[in-house]
Amino acid sequence: MLSSSDFASASWELVIRVDHPNEEEQKDVTLRVSGDLHVGGLMLKLVEQINISQDWSDFALWWEQKHCWLLKTHWTLDKCGVQADAKLLFTPQHKMLRLRLPNVKTVRLRVSFSAVVFKAVSDICKILNIRRSEELSLLKPSGDYFKKKKKKDKSNKEPIIEDILNLEGSPTTPGPPVSPGLYSKTMTPTYDPINGTPASSTMTWFSDSPLTEQNCSILAFSQPPQSPEALADMYQPRSLVDKAKLNAGWLDSSRSLMEQGIQEDEQLLLRFKYYTFFDLNPKYDAVRINQLYEQARWAILLEEIDCTEEEMLIFAALQYHISKLSLSAETQDFTNESEVDEVEAALSNLEVTLEGGKADSALEDITDIPKLADNLKLFRPKKLILKAFKQYWFIFKDTSIAYFKNKELEQGEPVEKLNLRGCEVVPDVNVAGRKFGIKLLIPVADGMNEVYLRCDHENQYAQWMAACILASKGKTMADSSYQPEVLNILSFLRMKNRNSASQVASSLETMDMNPECFVSPRCAKKHKSKQLAARILEAHQNVAQMPLVEAKLRFIQAWQSLPEFGLTYYLVRFKGSKKDDILGVSYNRLIRIDAATGIPITTWRFTNMKQWNVNWEIRQVAIEFDQNVSIAFTCLSADCKIVHEYIGGYIFLSTRSKDQNETLDEDLFHKLTGGQE
Repeated sequence: MLSSSDFASASWELVIRVDHPNEEEQKDVTLRVSGDLHVGGLMLKLVEQINISQDWSDFALWWEQKHCWLLKTHWTLDKCGVQADAKLLFTPQHKMLRLRLPNVKTVRLRVSFSAVVFKAVSDICKILNIRRSEELSLLKPSGDYFKKKKKKDKSNKEPIIEDILNLEGSPTTPGPPVSPGLYSKTMTPTYDPINGTPASSTMTWFSDSPLTEQNCSILAFSQPPQSPEALADMYQPRSLVDKAKLNAGWLDSSRSLMEQGIQEDEQLLLRFKYYTFFDLNPKYDAVRINQLYEQARWAILLEEIDCTEEEMLIFAALQYHISKLSLSAETQDFTNESEVDEVEAALSNLEVTLEGGKADSALEDITDIPKLADNLKLFRPKKLILKAFKQYWFIFKDTSIAYFKNKELEQGEPVEKLNLRGCEVVPDVNVAGRKFGIKLLIPVADGMNEVYLRCDHENQYAQWMAACILASKGKTMADSSYQPEVLNILSFLRMKNRNSASQVASSLETMDMNPECFVSPRCAKKHKSKQLAARILEAHQNVAQMPLVEAKLRFIQAWQSLPEFGLTYYLVRFKGSKKDDILGVSYNRLIRIDAATGIPITTWRFTNMKQWNVNWEIRQVAIEFDQNVSIAFTCLSADCKIVHEYIGGYIFLSTRSKDQNETLDEDLFHKLTGGQE
C-alpha cells in the first residue's frame, strides 16, 4: 500500500481553464494527475469532471506559456513536459474568423485555429469554392490598415455588420466528398464560362460548401465601383519602402493561427500571395477569377503597382465594361436554366479531352529553332549623351541577340552579342505616339547593362518582345508559349489603340458614367471629369463586344504584362553592404533594387539557384547560385522566415503539373519553406 506522502509525490494538481461555448466566463477546473497520464486521458478526466453533456470532440488543450497545442493525444504529460505550473486552456479548435476578401467583402466563417495555416487556407478555399488554395494565404494588416475606412463609416449611418457575409454554419471539416481543389477532368462545369453564373444543377456537387447561389454570386460577381470619395480615403501614395512594410504581415504557413497570436473573430486579409495562377478555367473558377480580377483592380486603383496613363485608361475601360455586364447579369434570373444531365455533361467533356488538340505544327518545327532577323534601332544610355537611336541588323536566335552594322555583314563577327537569359524585359510603348520600344536590363558581374531597342510597328514589336520575354526565362521561340505570347501582346496593343474614327458613345452615356471610380485618385486629379469619361469610352470601343468572364481574364492578362507585376518587396541589408536595399521577390527571380532610386541593381534567377538556407541565430538568409555566386542578407521590414517562405513557395509552385491528378504534396511545401528550423 502507498502512504499518502508517496501518493502526493507521484501525482500533482493541474489547473485547466475551460472555454465554455455558452458561457461568458472561463472556469478553472482542478485535476489530480500524474506524469504518465497521456493527453487523451487528461481530456477524458476533464470532461468527466465538468459533467456537462455536449459534443466535446472539437476541443483540445492549448498550453499558454509554450504557445502550442497538445494535439498528440497519445503522448504522456512527462513527454510533453507539462508540470504543475502549466497554464492549460481547454478550448475549441475551430473558431470564428473574419476574412476581408480581395473584392473588399468580409466573410465570417469558422476556421481551424490548430491546423497549420497552409491547411486552414485550403479549408477556407473549399468553403469559398476557390481552387488552387496554395496560391493564397492570410495577411495580418498593419494597425492603420482599417483606420481610413472607419472615418467614412462614422458619417455613414448604416451599420458595418451589413457588409459581412456570414458563413457561420460551415465548420471546415476534413474529408469532404468532393472538393473544388481536386476536380477530375470529367467533372461537370460548375459555372457558365461566358458570364460566370453558377450552373444551378451542379451546385450540389459541392456538398461540403455552404455557398448558396446567392452567396456564390456575391463572390463570383464584381461589386459596384467604389465612390471617388471612398477611393480617395483608401488611397495612400507609397514608396518602395512603404510597399515593403505592407508585406510584413504574411502569416507563417507552417504554424497555426493560435500559435501566431490570432484572436477569435479577428479580421485578416485573404489574398493571392503567389503570382503564378495555374490552370485558370472559367468552367470551375468563377469565384477565383473574380477575386483575382478584384485584387488586380485594387492594386491598380490604389497604385500598388505602377502603370502608364495609356494603360490606366485600358484598365478603366475594362472595369467600366465589367461593371456594366455584372449589373445586367445580376438582374437576370438564372433559376429557370435548363437542367443538364450531369452524366451526359461529364461524358461530352471527356470526349473533348480524349480528342485532344489537332497537331497544327509541321514536323520541322520540332527540330528547327526559329530565328528573327530584322532592322531595329538600338540605344545604350551613357552620361551626358542625348537619346540617339542607331539602326543595326539584328538576329535573334536561341536566347541571344546579335547585331551587325548591316545585313551584308551578318556572316562575320557581330558588333555585340547579348545573352538575354536572366535579363529584365520592360515595355517602353506609347501606341498613340507610335513608339514601340523594349528596354533590356542584362545582368553582368557588377550590376545591370541597360539597352534600348526600338521597333517600327506593332507586329515587329510583338514578335521581338515575346522572344525577349521567353529568352529571359531561358526558353526559345520553339517553345509552345511563343505564339500565344505574341498574340497576347498584340491584343493588349490593340486595346491601347485609340480609334478616333469609331463613334464615341452618346453624351447620355457619358453623363451616366462616373469616370473617377475607374482610375486612381492621382490620375483623376489630372483630368476634367468629362474629358476622362470621353477617353475611357474611346478605349471602351475596343472591348465593348467582350463577354464578362473574358473581360476579367483580359484584365488579369493586362495586369500580368505590367513590368512590376508579381514583385513583392522587402527591405533588406545585404552582407557587406553599408546601406539598406529593396529585395524584389518574383515567381522566377530575385531582384536587388536601390531603395532610393528604385533602379534594379542585380537579378538572380531561381533556375540558377543551387541551395538556400537560413541562419536562425543571426536571422540571415543565404543563397548559393551557379558559377560560385552566393548572396546573404538580413531582413529589416519583416521576419526572415516570411522571405524564405516566399522563395521556397515559388519553387514549390513551379513543380505543379496537370499530370499530378491535382493532388498537392504538402510535405514538400513545408520542406521547401520551413528552412530546417
